[in-house]
Parts: sequence; structure tokens; C-alpha cells
Amino acid sequence: MTLELRQIEKTLGTDVHIHPTDLVLEAGGFNILLGTTLSGKTTLMQLMAGLDRPTGGTLHFNGKDVTGMRVQNRNVSMVYQQFINYPNFTVYENIASPLRVARMPDAEIKKRVGAMADLMRLSPMLDRKPAELSGGQQQRTALARALVKDSELVLLDEPLANLDFKLREELREELPKLFADRNCIVVYATTEPIEALLLGGSTATLHEGRVTQFGPTGDVYRNPKDVISAQVFSEPPMNTATVRKVGDRVDLGGIAYWPCPAVLSDKPDGDYQIGLRPHHVTPAANTPDGAQDGCVKISGEVLVTELSGSESTVHFKVGPEVWVSLAHGIHSFGVGEVADLQADLSRAFYFGADGALISS
Repeated sequence: MTLELRQIEKTLGTDVHIHPTDLVLEAGGFNILLGTTLSGKTTLMQLMAGLDRPTGGTLHFNGKDVTGMRVQNRNVSMVYQQFINYPNFTVYENIASPLRVARMPDAEIKKRVGAMADLMRLSPMLDRKPAELSGGQQQRTALARALVKDSELVLLDEPLANLDFKLREELREELPKLFADRNCIVVYATTEPIEALLLGGSTATLHEGRVTQFGPTGDVYRNPKDVISAQVFSEPPMNTATVRKVGDRVDLGGIAYWPCPAVLSDKPDGDYQIGLRPHHVTPAANTPDGAQDGCVKISGEVLVTELSGSESTVHFKVGPEVWVSLAHGIHSFGVGEVADLQADLSRAFYFGADGALISS
């Protein structure tokens, strides 16, 4: 089972919402759309569902062109970030509503709703109305309604974003199990890189209406093809800066120097871009040179320090750039203080002038 986007695009006047996009999505795992707010995730999902028509390109389901097909004629379900349930219906009737539209026999409706309610832990509250439910129960009701009719395409648009932390964690664990035995294509939109990693499957990184990379989630995270994909798949944002290769060493604006890495060894002298995820920039070790093996010491003026129960986030200046350090434990720095941190260069990405990843 495949959903194929062939040069799909969406414009509104002179505004480009989705640039020409090619994607092939398959059943058997999550297909994740990862990007910030307004990156194009919802627009792309609405085009997939048939809720909106593309300005150009075609959409194919199992080889059949469905570009102009009405959403009512497609076997598709969509769950939004908001808890969209019928307020005057009970939980039972909310879940049963798509089956009634499909004119399914009452006995089959009862069987399917009962099974789905058991799966979503909603059986004790089938007689309640949405206003009597918690946020998590309301979202599970919306999910149950989307899943009960065995849609061939299930679109989940940030379905957990409005839930508290504990409920998000619980449903993140449940979702892969819900789809494990279903023969359907699942598309899941999120702004959170950690959520993409937890769900697995395949991930498309989106930026300003463009799909910058698509592939197995772990591969996209470990091997971003360019600096934009790397930044999209990093939270907090990836630290970047211009470095200069001069002979056998690399210069970070006079702030730090280190031996030229193998990936740049055969490249001409000149400017490149380095990328480091925040958890690879940590407070400097208590050693004579202030850094562990494979790391380089970087000092910068502290702008903000954010402390949680188990982690410390430090925003600090590196030349003209603002970098972020994310480290386990409590590391308290005062605003305006010059902090010593260390960058793990074994984890660094190097990008060319065009933003493309330089690989060995």
C-alpha cells in the first residue's frame, strides 16, 4: 500500500505554501512530518486527505490517481491537535459515527466500537459526553473514531500537542501498538524531534514548505543531508558557526582551534560551517586544559541559564552566534559570566558553502 506525491505543490496568489514535492509513503510504520509551526505540515496533510486541492502535481494511492477525488469518497481519517468530538454525542456515538455514515449494520457497529473502546481504555465511559472527560480521554475518543473504520490512510496532525506530559508519554507508547497490525498508511505531524525518534518509522523534515530530506528516522537524524535538515531535527536548535580551514587546522573565529578533521583533509582551505547539537556542548571538564579528549574548550558570555530537575540549558555567545549547551545535572552560570564549555568534535557536522553535508 503506497501513497505517492508527484510534484505536489500549493500556492495562494504569490505565496508558496508547498513547493513541488515528491514523496512515497508506505504502510508498515509511521511516516512522520517533522517541522516547526508554519513549515507546511498541515497543508501537506490536507492535500493528502483531499481536503484541499493542489495547485500542481498529482496524488496517487496504490497507483491510482486520486488528485481530484472528493474526501468523502476516500477511505481516510484525520485527527487534529484540538479535541474534535461531537459535544452532544456520547463516547459510544462519537466512535460509532463514521460507521453509521458508512451504513454499517448495528451489530457490526457494536462489535467494532466495543473492541476499539477496550483498546483505547474507554469502555467504562461509553455513556459519557465529551465535556465529562479529561483531555486525554477526549483525545483517545477522537483517535478511536479515526481508527474504528479501518481507514487506508490515517493522518495525525500533532495529536498529542495539547496533552500534559504524562498523557503524551502514555499515548506515545500506545500509538505504535495501535497500528502494529493494521494495513494502513499512517502520517504523523510533529514539531518535536524527540517524538519523531520515539515513534521511529520514516521522517520527512520540512522547512518553509519544502521537504528537505526523507528516509528512515534514525538515518535522517544521524546523517542530515544539509544544515537545514540538521537544524529541523535538533531541539534545542543545532549550534552552527562559520569556521575556516587553514592548512592542518580549523579556526573558529579566533575563539578556538583544533586539528583538521579527516572529512576536511582533502578539501581546499577556506570557510565551512560547523554544526553541533546542544547535548554535545557541555560544561568544561575539570582538567588542566579544561576539555576532555576529543573536545575543544570554548568560552562565551552567558545570556540565559535554564535549570530543570535533571538538566541545565545555557545560552551563550560564540563570536556573533548564540549557542546552546544542554547537559545533565545542575550547572549554574550567572548572566554576563564568561563560561568555559567544551565541544565534542567527534560529534560535529561540517557543511559546505552551499549548506550540504560534507561526508568522508
